[in-house]
Amino acid sequence: MFKNFTEAQTYITEHHIRQVDLKFCDLWGAWHHVTITAREFTPGLFARGVGFDGSSVGFKSVRAGDMVLIPDLGTAFLDPFWEIPTLSFICDIYEADTREPFSRDPRGIARRAEIYLCQTGIADQSIWGPEFEFYVFSNVQFENGVNTACYRLDSIESAWKSGTGGHGHYIALHEGYHAIPPKDQLYNLRAEMVDHLEALGLPVKYHHHEVGGPGQCEIETPLMEFLPAADAALILKYVTKMTALRMGLSVTFLPKPLYGEAGNGMHFHQLLRLKGQNVFYDPDAPYHLSPIARYYIGGLLFHAPALLAFTNPTTNSYRRLVPGFEAPVNCFFSSGNRSAAIRIPKYATEPESFRFEFRPPDATCNPYLAMAAMLMAGIDGIRQQIDPSAHGFGPIDDDIFSWPPERRKSIKSLPTSLGEALQALEADHDFLLAGGVFTPDLIQDWIRRKSAEEAQVRLRPHPYEIELYYSV
Repeated sequence: MFKNFTEAQTYITEHHIRQVDLKFCDLWGAWHHVTITAREFTPGLFARGVGFDGSSVGFKSVRAGDMVLIPDLGTAFLDPFWEIPTLSFICDIYEADTREPFSRDPRGIARRAEIYLCQTGIADQSIWGPEFEFYVFSNVQFENGVNTACYRLDSIESAWKSGTGGHGHYIALHEGYHAIPPKDQLYNLRAEMVDHLEALGLPVKYHHHEVGGPGQCEIETPLMEFLPAADAALILKYVTKMTALRMGLSVTFLPKPLYGEAGNGMHFHQLLRLKGQNVFYDPDAPYHLSPIARYYIGGLLFHAPALLAFTNPTTNSYRRLVPGFEAPVNCFFSSGNRSAAIRIPKYATEPESFRFEFRPPDATCNPYLAMAAMLMAGIDGIRQQIDPSAHGFGPIDDDIFSWPPERRKSIKSLPTSLGEALQALEADHDFLLAGGVFTPDLIQDWIRRKSAEEAQVRLRPHPYEIELYYSV
């Protein structure tokens, strides 16, 4: 939004801004914030930063937790949810004593990935287009204790409410795709979300009701450069949740909140450019895929099991990655096949927009780390010349679920649990270390933290187990 401090200070004065909110991302993908008064927004802020305790958000130990935030002037937006005029910035994280960039700052890791791409000479620009799927619920209840484990979700659109009486315009399971009002009762909510997003400078391509009948929605942004696209993921999650909360509703990006219904993914469209030219595009090649594009796909699919530890980092992620839905469960690429891990959209055939999408990820990921990991896998595929066809990754345009089981076994499967993905990351992470983008200690801490989460879920009795086995 701003190119320099003077522009920001002028805006603050002219728009009577009274508070400045500083937002930053922890390692696990959650936003935090600290707020200063407009009076404290001075040039000195960009030299000294605003201090915070890094140990409280998992960055450091208690013994050496001091860190500082410095706002990125280009990320400013007028926050629509504050009653007092407030200007928000996304911040970078620095060491408190040396003022050196913090090596584990997720935005810093994303920056290093893009710098490494440029150093390879493959491309000088990485372009991304994330899609955002989420559910909107009217009531959310959950409880976990020694003697209880339960949750209950409700939606104003759900067919299960038909027996209790009401408006009668309900959406059956799996039949929500592009539903129209009065069945689509969330159109005004989405429109307000989009209005907020556009007002704060985040363009939106479109929004619509998704497949999930009880309140599933999608908002898609146009293609953007690498770091703005990662920032957009956190901005969009913030705006959708806050807009819904104002209306007494609740948004969740949980990959699989409902049993037997469509899950929430976050597909990542991606392409590379060199001197303004799309290096993925070859008009004369099959599927228009240049050799660089094929190798990039090969890298994504070859490293996919390890990638999922960052792109699908929760136990709930693997409730979504199951056969029978549009979520991919196998490592192959295809043109238009939505069961493929990588899909080449048939509607994007122009040189400037030609790309493919990696479909497994979901929005429980830290977008900075997930996108950096995908980019590093693609770069490794190019550098190692990993031919996807030679590794059995397709292209496959058939419905593989119509194949006999023995033939389906010829396709490499994606991990079926968080534990499997973490094991894959343990065995295959050298590609992430190139250029100093990721560090070995970060990867080990990621595996340690996520393994502990997986163990906590695995050790708890499940409500369905009580139903199945209580009387045995």
